[in-house]
Amino acid sequence: MPQGDKSSYTDKQKRQAEHIEAGYEKKGVSTKSAEARAWATVNKLSGGGKKERIRPEEKLTSIFCGLIRDQLDGVVSAQGFGIGAGFVRFVH
Repeated sequence: MPQGDKSSYTDKQKRQAEHIEAGYEKKGVSTKSAEARAWATVNKLSGGGKKERIRPEEKLTSIFCGLIRDQLDGVVSAQGFGIGAGFVRFVH
């Protein structure tokens, strides 16, 4: 990929960069500098031009595990033990 190519960025990352760039230009920063700063900010926030590549079943598993964990956290906290008690163990 040639330097400056933005094809590997998601639409959301491109929108973020445009919004950030507009903010810098509003503050009086030159267009070229504002664009460079905007993409640097997007890279810092998202780790660069990475398209999200998660399979739907992985996402559902992740959400399901999170919901179970949240429910167990509430039960454990209600019993006064706290999460660091060491007796709750998840086996995947």
